[in-house]
Order: sequence, then structure tokens, then C-alpha cells
Amino acid sequence: MKNFFISFSLVLLFCLNAFAQDYKTHKVKVGETIESIAKIYLVTPFDILALNPDAKTNLQPNIVLIIPKSRILKTPVQIETQQLINYKTHKVKRKETLYSISKKYNITIDDIKKHNTRLYSDNLQKGDRINIPRYKTVLVTSITGNTIKIYKVLPKEGKWRVAYKFGISIAELEKLNPELGETLQLGEEINVPNIANNEEKSVEEAFGYYTVLPKEGFFRLKIKLGLTQEELESLNPELIDSGLKVGMILKVPFDVENIIESEAIKQTTLADRLTNFETKRIAVMLPFRLNRIDFDSINEAKAILKKDRYMSISVDFHTGVLMALDSAKQLGISTKLDVFDTRGQISQVTSILRSNNFSNYDAVIGPFTANNFERAASLLKGDNVPIISPVTKPKNLYSNVFQTIPSNELLRKRMIQFVKTSTDTIPKHIFIISDSKHIAVSNLLKREFPSAKQIFSRKDEDGKDGYYILLEDIEEQFKEGLNIVFLETENEGFVSNVSSMINGFNGLDEELEIEREIILMTTNKNKAFDSENISNYDLSKLKFHYPSVNRAYDVEQSNSFVTRYKRVWKTEPNKYATRGFDLTMDILLRLAINEDLYKASSIDIETEYVENKFRYSKKMFGGYYNEAVYIVKYQELKIVEAKQ
Repeated sequence: MKNFFISFSLVLLFCLNAFAQDYKTHKVKVGETIESIAKIYLVTPFDILALNPDAKTNLQPNIVLIIPKSRILKTPVQIETQQLINYKTHKVKRKETLYSISKKYNITIDDIKKHNTRLYSDNLQKGDRINIPRYKTVLVTSITGNTIKIYKVLPKEGKWRVAYKFGISIAELEKLNPELGETLQLGEEINVPNIANNEEKSVEEAFGYYTVLPKEGFFRLKIKLGLTQEELESLNPELIDSGLKVGMILKVPFDVENIIESEAIKQTTLADRLTNFETKRIAVMLPFRLNRIDFDSINEAKAILKKDRYMSISVDFHTGVLMALDSAKQLGISTKLDVFDTRGQISQVTSILRSNNFSNYDAVIGPFTANNFERAASLLKGDNVPIISPVTKPKNLYSNVFQTIPSNELLRKRMIQFVKTSTDTIPKHIFIISDSKHIAVSNLLKREFPSAKQIFSRKDEDGKDGYYILLEDIEEQFKEGLNIVFLETENEGFVSNVSSMINGFNGLDEELEIEREIILMTTNKNKAFDSENISNYDLSKLKFHYPSVNRAYDVEQSNSFVTRYKRVWKTEPNKYATRGFDLTMDILLRLAINEDLYKASSIDIETEYVENKFRYSKKMFGGYYNEAVYIVKYQELKIVEAKQ
């Protein structure tokens, strides 16, 4: 027995020595999770739970955990950093800019401003003498021990891909790499958390990826993405231990889109949040086509202006831009505006961009047409200059593009959402009337409203769409109470046929002694609904509803923009002048609340002006698109916003 105890003691002593060499302890602090502790010691959460099984259900502050030593990195990491040596004096020459000087000395514009602080408020002038910082590269041993390692950037990897791969946010990646540029370069060596290779996550192209914003919880993401907490946790198991964190990148189904209820985000008054009063540099590219005008002949100029639609729209839009600059000036925002005539030609757009330095612009508005905008956006993408598409949908949503016109798909979804959220508690009967070209839309609406009745236009003798329905197709369908009719067509004859026919069933039916309310709706209000053959009286009586990019201002209500516009330009502002004002005012105010337009365009900011509103969402693989949509209706022969 004595020999047994001696042997046992030796074994125990050996185990304790081994334990001391291979493990350490950690006292849990408030707010820590298994995942965050694992990252500190560069082990996996599984490694910690294997030694501390109770921690999975009972992780409390001050509990002492057994932590295995990291098996990854044994030696300290040396990091390259830039150390200031001295300054070189540079005398500014004619036509030199901060951009050209930064390229000449291979430093950033921010570096120049940091060491010449007056340039934050003053413009660069010929003859100025400025300090150019000179640096040397030094190696510094990392104080983080084995918590980081060097990673070489692979093809197609941007910041979000690397951040996701190593389970951190983009902000955390940038904190690990203070000198990191806007984009990662192939083969660039950067600091990342030193986790095991089998813990690195791969980006699956079959999925989409979403970055968690401030104040977003599972409830908000359920509204926004349509995914429950359980669904998000099944795709992102780390959520079970860590919960949601700002900047966290989540894997989501590829086709998921942000769906935000109209009341989910309160509209923001940016004028109350102004902090950045540096002069804004704005470029506007419009198809004036002034080369076609003989300015010696006033009559000829007026005639061309009336006939040339692009020229007329450009002039109207430009007047709105100027009004916005004046309004912003009254708020303390100064602007340097440059206007370029694209002549409506791609070659001219290319020439303008190659003949001028656009890298210092805070924003570029235009060009108008899709092809011209595509050329400008692609050329400006390399300098990461924000470019705003004012009246058309861009062909490609590059990372620097702002699409201000909501897509047809988004308009349709907002219309469906409006019906669902405004009538859930009201007994209703829904009908979907469409022609043969809109069967796909009809079927989509049927999936959203399973109890709806589908009615299709009649065929003619040759089997072609006749674009009409008969009384017998609908007379037995309408019930007492609320009846909603979706009409999906681009044929004005069909609109006239349906609207006049269903209007006959609207209101009190004395024979049956019942009262019906019929509301006409569409998910795509096109030219067919604006035809002279369509009765606005019928549409008004049917309270015609549709989704819209904008809403007309109420002429009976006082409006400071309209009043000032009439005083300056001696006429009422049309929709292009108003859009020029709304869009430019929004850009200037956003630039005045943050460092740049990108940082001022988070999804939680929704703005509204005279006829337009803006709320931008960012595509993971692209730029920004406007999600703010109006639902409007005909009411007493006027078009007003439909409130829920």
C-alpha cells in the first residue's frame, strides 16, 4: 500500500508539472464570452469548453477558467511601422493640387493636411510653402505576443472577406492595421488574429453577407432581412455564444434583401447634426449640349431649348442645384461647384474626366443617361469618388455608385408590404387583374396573397391578348366591404376598360342593399395610367394607389423652396428642378455630418425634402441604392401620400 501511495504521488506531481507548463488560468470579466476569451489566448472556443464544460451554461464574472496554451505561434511578431524623420518644404506651383503633391511624394492627402493644419479650412494657393513629412520604415516587436500573425492577401479579397475569414469586424481589422489603405492589394501582408487554420471561415459565393449596424438586434434584423434569430444562428453558429455585435459580418441567404417597414426608421433632420464645415467640392455633369446653340441668336436658342428635351431637363435640374447651394450656405455650408457639359456623348464624358482631376471631389452628380453614367462611374471607381445617378438606374452598382431611383422590384415589394401592414386586421377580398404580359407579376402577387382571385384579360379570335375583360368576369366576385384590385398592365385600353367597369360596383348597391369599397392598385404605375383616355375621376373615386419614387408637393401648402424658386426664376419648379434641389441638398447635408458621403449613408438615416426622400442601403458586393419609397393615392382629383 505504501508503494501505491508513493507511485500515485509521483504521477500526481508529474501531472501538475505538465499542467503548469501547458495551461494557464483566466478570471472571467464582465461582458466576456467564450469566443472573446478564446481570441485573447488564440485557442478555439471548443478547446476552452473541453476543459471547462460548465462554462457553456454558466459563464459568470470572476469564474476562473483553465486555458490551454496556443499551439500556433511560438515567437513574437515584428510589425513594420512608419516613423517621422523630418520635413521637406514644398513651394506650390500653378495648377498643383493636394492630390498631385501627394502622388509626387508618395504620401496621403491626410498626411499633408495633418502637418499643415490650415489646409483643413483654406484652399491650396500658388506660392504656398507647405511641410512634406518624411518617414522611415522601422520594425517593432508586437506587444500582443502570439495573438496576431501575418496574413498575405489572396486574389479578390477585400476588407470584409478577410474580416469574415478571421471572425472579426472591419473596424477591428483596421485597428490591427492602422496604415491600411481603402482597398487591399493582392499579396499585401497584414495583421490578423492568430487562429488555427481549421477555424478560418471561407466565403461561400452561394450566400450573401451582411454587416451588423449599430443598435441592431435580432428583432430589427427579422424586420430588415426576414430571418429569425434561429435562422441566423444556424447560418452563423458563433452567434449562440457571442450574440450580435456592431460590425459583425453575418452569412445570409444570397437573395435576401433589406425590407424595412416605413415606420421602422424615423426621418432624420440632418440640419441639426452638422459638424463638418469644410468647403464641399461638387461636380455636376449634365447634357446641356450648348455646342448646338448659336448664342448670337436669342430666338434660335429659345427654339432649341423648347425642342431639346435633354437640354430643357438639364437647365431645370441645374436651377434646383443652385437653389440647394444657396440654402446650404444659409446653414454655414460652403460649396465649390463645377458644372460640366457632357453633350450627351460618351466620348465627351471620357474627355472631361481625363482632362480634369476629379479625385478631390466630395461627390459627382450625373451624368443623366445610363451609358454616360456607366463610363463616368467606371473611370472614377479607382479613386473611390462617390458618383450619384440622379434620374436613371445605373447599369452596374459599383462600390462608389449611389443609385437614387429605387428599382421596380423594390417598388413592387413596398406596395405589397403596404397592403399587408395596412389591412391585416380588416376583412378584405383581393383580386389580381392582368394581361398576358404580366402573368409573372400576377403569380407573384398570388403567392403573397394566397386567397386572392386571379383574372386575366380575354383573347381575341386569333388567340392574341385582347386587353379587356367582360362584366361576367367580375360581377359575381365583389363582396360587401373592402375589395382590393391589383391591375397589372401597360396597355391604356385595358386600364380604361377595367377602371370604368369596376367603378360601377363601387359604393352603395341599392338592389342588394350592400355597400362595397373598391380600391384600385398597381405595383407599376406606367404611362398607360396617365393616358388622356383614362378618367381621373374614376381613378380618384377608386382611390388609386401605387408606389412612387417621389410625391408632388401640395400647391395649397406654404413651401419655402417653391416660394424662393418662383421669386428667383419667375416660374413654378417642375419635378426636375425639385429633384435637383432635393438631391443636392441631401448630398451637402450628409457631407456636413460626417467625413464623407459613404460614412453619412448608413441604413438608419432617412431624409425627406420637397418631393423626394433618401435612405441608402449598401450591397455587399457593390454600392448604395435608395430604399425610400412613397405609396401615393388619388384623392379628390389630387395625388397625395397614402398613410398607413
